[in-house]
Amino acid sequence: MIEVKNLTFSYSKDKQALHGLDFTVKDGEIFGFLGPNGSGKSTTQKILTGLLRGHGGKVSLFGQDISVAQGPEFFQKIGVLFEFPYLYASLSAVDNLNYFASFYPREQRRDVGELLDMLEFKRDFLKKPVSSYSKGMRQRVSMARALVSSPRLLFLDEPTSGLDPSGAVLFRKIIEQERKKGTTVFVTTHNMVDADLLCDRVAFIVGGNLVALDTPKRLKEKNSNHGVVIDYLYQGRRERKTIEATELASGVPFACDEMISIHSQEPTLEDMFIQYTGRGLS
Repeated sequence: MIEVKNLTFSYSKDKQALHGLDFTVKDGEIFGFLGPNGSGKSTTQKILTGLLRGHGGKVSLFGQDISVAQGPEFFQKIGVLFEFPYLYASLSAVDNLNYFASFYPREQRRDVGELLDMLEFKRDFLKKPVSSYSKGMRQRVSMARALVSSPRLLFLDEPTSGLDPSGAVLFRKIIEQERKKGTTVFVTTHNMVDADLLCDRVAFIVGGNLVALDTPKRLKEKNSNHGVVIDYLYQGRRERKTIEATELASGVPFACDEMISIHSQEPTLEDMFIQYTGRGLS
């Protein structure tokens, strides 16, 4: 679906943003592109969506070089959720979506009302202007805008930004539903929980360089110490021990009256990001 070879980009002679990126995204994959501010992830996404020209190397979408891609048919297969909502503030959710849907063939458009219902948009605000919406409501309309054209390739920039926990869970569910339909999803985010729960593979970018690319599970397993922390009761006292996971194969290797909890010491995806890049995501 996406093939990137030796991708470079410079904003000026002394400001190179990307230093020879190489990666592919498979059909039907949810691919996470993770990096701190200024790392080059937004530049990469702008190139992939055709918003930024003048790159070096090769970028192919749908098997076609994006440098020579022309005409609406190519870009009508792409849906984009921008980090900051691009909506007409004086228009309502319905009017915004009907306007953006008008750029696509009728047979490609999804029903605006059904989309907003799926996104649990407040019905009382359907015909009120976007200027009266909360950030979370605008994010729902922006997601509907990205989905209204039934895209084959979906770019999501910080998809759960501005959402409360239940809204974030809903968005992750919808993204997974889109993937089940065969949609390929490219996610750029600071949110490691989203990346860990959603993505088949993740790439870490820092300073315009890719420093790691693998599944979240394998990245964590490769760097795990395989220890487990056990909280238990023994002779009326609460105790805690840390042991190797393999020691549990033949049972609990110490005296114990009651097991309270067992937790692995597997690192988080954010731990892995900091280890590979030396930086946090802020």
